[in-house]
Amino acid sequence: MQHSGEKKKVNGRRIGIAALALVVSSGILFYFLFEREKDSAAVGTEYQNPVFEPVIADPSIIKAEDGFYYVYGTEDNWGDGMGSRVVPIVRSRNLTDWEYVGEAFHEKPDWKEDGGIWAPDISFFNGKYYLYYSQSTWGDANPAVGVAVSDAPEGPFEDQGKLFDSEEIGVPNSIDPQLYVDEGTPYLFWGSWYGIWGIELTEDGLGYTGEKFQIAGTDFEAPYIIEREGSFYFFGSKGSCCEGQWSEYRVSVGKADNLKGPYLDKEGNDLNESSGSLILTGSDAFAGPGHNAVITDEAGEDWMIYHAIDKENPWIGSGVTRRPLMLDRIVWNDGWPEIENGSPGSGLQEGPVTNE
Repeated sequence: MQHSGEKKKVNGRRIGIAALALVVSSGILFYFLFEREKDSAAVGTEYQNPVFEPVIADPSIIKAEDGFYYVYGTEDNWGDGMGSRVVPIVRSRNLTDWEYVGEAFHEKPDWKEDGGIWAPDISFFNGKYYLYYSQSTWGDANPAVGVAVSDAPEGPFEDQGKLFDSEEIGVPNSIDPQLYVDEGTPYLFWGSWYGIWGIELTEDGLGYTGEKFQIAGTDFEAPYIIEREGSFYFFGSKGSCCEGQWSEYRVSVGKADNLKGPYLDKEGNDLNESSGSLILTGSDAFAGPGHNAVITDEAGEDWMIYHAIDKENPWIGSGVTRRPLMLDRIVWNDGWPEIENGSPGSGLQEGPVTNE
């Protein structure tokens, strides 16, 4: 039996069980209690995309122990004369109003001779905040994945050096890592245009063990995996990320019964051969939505964060694509995630339910 103070979900919103029990005895009284609960706890702040500008590319997100949501992005120049920010960090209490915190590193990792710090992935693991990241340049023959740790989500992160490079692991263009801990066992997933791969990590998350395995084919990058109701969902980005208003980035999804796959599209085709089932693509207002992560709000609803390109403001300076932070609700339909209209939301939208 549930305690009277527990919450129950009704028509997509959470209301008090005590209020629900009054339906039988007093429909009028229930109405007032329900409206008060809905107004105070189950309606998110209205927002409009993008939720942070000018740039948070390849975002990763976590709700930290201090109650804030933190997002980490690729090293980028914001066009404000401050130079490149090495993993910019922004935070929010409601997922819609974000403030700049600073950079993850006081000193840029230098174990690789050159390259930017791309596509960071944040997790709380072993009692610390782990930041896996790529180090690469465009056309790099041997990009690599590194890892850093911190006691606090805002850093500074202490670099632990290289986890592996492309030559060592045997996968070209080894970038875009994601840590996934399955029943206490850590795995790293990564890849860009040469297959999406996974490998088991050591208990401390600072090394790898065993044999790598492939879960998706050569037209994906930026893997992101979640588990819902016993199924695993793979989100992968496809197409060109960084060509301003002409970018064709988009997100497709596959589903599996096991973390290691096989991941199948809606028609039952293996993602090693299939391009997946499309969930998000560009719109009249926004080009190139992709490189997503997923966060769950206090009402149990899932939200996708990602970057996209405002077609009316697509560039920073000359030749640098401007990729602000975006947010859209995931709707689950017959066991599959969907974004309304399959494209970035525009205009005022009801935001996530949070503890703000």
